[in-house]
Amino acid sequence: MYIKELRYYFSTPIAYIVIGLYLLALGLFLWVIPGEYNIPDSGYSQVDGLFRLTPWLFMLVCPALTMRLFAEEKATGTWHILRAQPIPLWKIVLGKWLAALSVLLLALLPALLHYFLVRSIAEPVGNIDSGAFFGSFIGLFFLAATFTAIGTFSSTFTRSQIVAFLVGATLCFFCYYGFALLASLFSGGIVVNTIEWLGMNTHYDSLARGVIDLRDVVYFLSVSALFILSSLIILRHQRI
Repeated sequence: MYIKELRYYFSTPIAYIVIGLYLLALGLFLWVIPGEYNIPDSGYSQVDGLFRLTPWLFMLVCPALTMRLFAEEKATGTWHILRAQPIPLWKIVLGKWLAALSVLLLALLPALLHYFLVRSIAEPVGNIDSGAFFGSFIGLFFLAATFTAIGTFSSTFTRSQIVAFLVGATLCFFCYYGFALLASLFSGGIVVNTIEWLGMNTHYDSLARGVIDLRDVVYFLSVSALFILSSLIILRHQRI
């Protein structure tokens, strides 16, 4: 299932378009468009803008990659054929999720060019915090895994890819930043701390500082597992 889905991505324009748009937007914001993400404007040899910008781009990129996973199967009627095959449902779900995640990780690899470019133009050459960069890159990996799990879940209960995209983008935004907005409604104390802890941005920001905390890793793995398990439950009890 994993190989089948991966082949599908690269036999159609989907992967190329999504990866191309992500890399184009990232390059423009980091080097061309003036603003807080622009590396030359900052005057420092750092790539912090990549890690602040990518979560917001992923909120669109991940649902775009995953919206077809199950919605298309249902719309075209191939889901009945697939379910008739002697393949466990969990293998189907994991295969589709891992294929989408693999495409997203391939999109991240060219982003490493920004690191090497900044490293080469820094004064002196190589004057960049490599440990913080690669620690932050690990944070992006966990964020990508969680967002694709959310997108996979969003594709399970509809035949419309557009609906799956909109639901996925909304859930990604809420899980990442919604809890922070909710916490701002309270005055403080343990309630605010608990609500903020539930938000992805809290744990991603911790990893983006280059510090790999086991609690943050467990959080992302747990949220990813929750949405994959929810996808399995929905598909198992769904009548199509």
